[in-house]
Amino acid sequence: MANKPPDLTVVADAAALAQAAARRVVTRLAERSGRLAVCLTGGSSPERLYQLLATEPFRSELPWDRIHWFWGDDRFVPQSDSRSNAAMARRLLLDRVPVPPGHLHPIPTDAATPDEAARGYETELRGFYGADRLDDRRPLFDVALMGVGDDGHTASLFPGHAELGETARWVVGVAEAGLAPFVPRVTLTFPALAATREMMFLVSGRGKRDVMARLRSGADLPAARAYSHGGLVWLVDRDAAPEGRDVA
Repeated sequence: MANKPPDLTVVADAAALAQAAARRVVTRLAERSGRLAVCLTGGSSPERLYQLLATEPFRSELPWDRIHWFWGDDRFVPQSDSRSNAAMARRLLLDRVPVPPGHLHPIPTDAATPDEAARGYETELRGFYGADRLDDRRPLFDVALMGVGDDGHTASLFPGHAELGETARWVVGVAEAGLAPFVPRVTLTFPALAATREMMFLVSGRGKRDVMARLRSGADLPAARAYSHGGLVWLVDRDAAPEGRDVA
């Protein structure tokens, strides 16, 4: 059976995409009191968003003292490595804003192996959540940011890999990446990523047009398998949008 094509919100360019995403993040987090959790993504698409959230007016609108920051995946490299998703988010956003101690939850890529890092991160997520099983009615995250690679992967869930079918574990090690950089990965699984009030895909650049056309045609790619127990939003700039998709 073909996958249901994603519904796209197309914006003019990468700058407009970052503005729209920043406003959605602020709005979603403002809807709730108490502790909040955001799951970050890597790659190039969220870079403008991260820079924007660290500047006004968004900086003043976010309740930094209540937000906990997690990652949907990371490369199995030191957090000081330029290839690290955690390093990128810290450089562009988290080191520039008042994040309380203990509110950053990077994947422990200093573990001996990706599998050990995955087990450690799953233990941390379960402790934060307060239960060993996810409840569809009680999300783990308030916002989960997502991207899509040229091959259709999302997080570090690659085409043809066994991790796509994982339903029990929240986090898994990935021995071989399907796309550069070819280093092992650690990634949340689809059930863990789905435990969010809103999942937001960010896609920009002409290099993503082919994969977006494949997704719109119903191709069975990892990004097409992503689901959310809350909202699911695809923000796409005009360069990445398939032919015939107009700006919203």
